[in-house]
Amino acid sequence: MLNNDGWLDSNDEAHFKAIYLATMPVLFKIAIRIAGNEEAAEDLCHDCLIKMREKAMRFPTANDAKYWLIRVVKNASLNYAKRKTRERRAYERALKEDHRKSDSGETELLKGDAVKRVQDALERLPENLRAVVQLKEYGELNYKEIGRVLGITEGNVKVRVFRAREQLAKMIGEDDVYLP
Repeated sequence: MLNNDGWLDSNDEAHFKAIYLATMPVLFKIAIRIAGNEEAAEDLCHDCLIKMREKAMRFPTANDAKYWLIRVVKNASLNYAKRKTRERRAYERALKEDHRKSDSGETELLKGDAVKRVQDALERLPENLRAVVQLKEYGELNYKEIGRVLGITEGNVKVRVFRAREQLAKMIGEDDVYLP
């Protein structure tokens, strides 16, 4: 699988396909969680893979390719989400419309409220705490992998996850969230 020099080459068709198959599921999970839109998440993932190919990236292992791509897709997704939030706010201000949904049924209302409160609380977390929670819960990475992606120690990742969960519990309040 590796070249004669022992590296994965993103311009080699077989290597690119192997990297794509190994990384796309986790990249998509991260992108969809941050971007909140399936189509956008898919586009963001493909853009990152194209960027890897255009830069003719070479990696010593598949994991190195995975961690590089996770960083790139995370940053691209955060930029997309920020841009969409700014666009939505500008649109709402311009039209002064109320975009609240009127759901039917108490259960749907409670579920929707709980999801919104969790997402709002997550957005209020500092970036360093939000990133570890997103990678842990939505990217399904373990502490060691998160440390490699963010360039911090595994112990630091555990501390940040603990602090993030503590802050989320305080912001949300355990009794105030509907759990089916």
